[in-house]
Amino acid sequence: MAGKKAGTARKTLLTVVISIVFAVFFMWLALRGLDFKQISHSLSRADYIWVLPSTVFGLLAYWFRAVRWNLLLEPMGYRISNSSSLWSLSFGYLMNLTIPRSGEVARSTALYGVEKVPVDKSFGTIILERAIDLICMLGFLLLTAVFKYEALQAFFTAAGGQKSETTNAGSNNKYWILPAVVVAIVVLFFAFRKRLQKLSIYAKVLQFGRGILDGLRTIFKLKDKTKFLLYTVAIWVCYYFAAYLICFSLPETADFGPADGFYIIVIGTLGMIVPASGGVGAFHFALKLGIAALFVSVGKSAEAGAEAGLSYAFISHTMQLVIMLVMGLISIPMLARARAAKN
Repeated sequence: MAGKKAGTARKTLLTVVISIVFAVFFMWLALRGLDFKQISHSLSRADYIWVLPSTVFGLLAYWFRAVRWNLLLEPMGYRISNSSSLWSLSFGYLMNLTIPRSGEVARSTALYGVEKVPVDKSFGTIILERAIDLICMLGFLLLTAVFKYEALQAFFTAAGGQKSETTNAGSNNKYWILPAVVVAIVVLFFAFRKRLQKLSIYAKVLQFGRGILDGLRTIFKLKDKTKFLLYTVAIWVCYYFAAYLICFSLPETADFGPADGFYIIVIGTLGMIVPASGGVGAFHFALKLGIAALFVSVGKSAEAGAEAGLSYAFISHTMQLVIMLVMGLISIPMLARARAAKN
């Protein structure tokens, strides 16, 4: 048991170290080649009053997501309080700042502590949420492609960089790796199924998998699909305004139009996908390249755009970080109090 705990601790430590390395590396890329004095000057001229309404929309997104989560849990027979949903969600986001992608499990575990919703079932609904988020993100990408195609093309060109002929020649083979691995796992599973069934862990894994499937199926059992759709739209409208309103805080980006807001959402989300703690560095690098590409697409200087992008990233990411920390830290005593009240 002690050896297992030590192994888990080493794995956790390694994950944290890797995420920090990612953050440092991308922050170096973000700062490389720019005049930091110019960025500091830009930040000193910023009108931070715009951060307030942006923060309000960021908090509203938390609330709408928490309430929508209840709609997904209800078909499985679990009626939980909105506060339990909100604080479990907030705790999950806080954990993402320490170990990337750990928030989903932490969120399910926190909810089990206060509402006794099985982790596997709530985790299934979270996977479903991620699938819905992906669909919404594709919608924003489509809008960006329609209204900001030149900027989007310039961004992907800058992000992709120049690849050697050798890399390009071998790149076609990598797309077969994942399907091959999946097929191999399926074949091995059925080949050794009878032996696996004798293992005690087999039943636990099977039960957990069924719980996740139950969570995924809730989308077909929703009692109020209209309300679910409205909450989903509300979440992404909040994300849009939380990102777009920050543009008005900087003189360099104050003239951005509504279509630029779609573009910024897409670029920022791409940056947050990188497994760096809280998107540190990766978000900044993405916005540096993104707004530089946006400037180039309208005939402005790429360097000026990169500096404006980094200034925007510092303000926007700091706001997001503060929300995660404040809501996450508040969630700890709130969850503890709710857990004590249930016992």
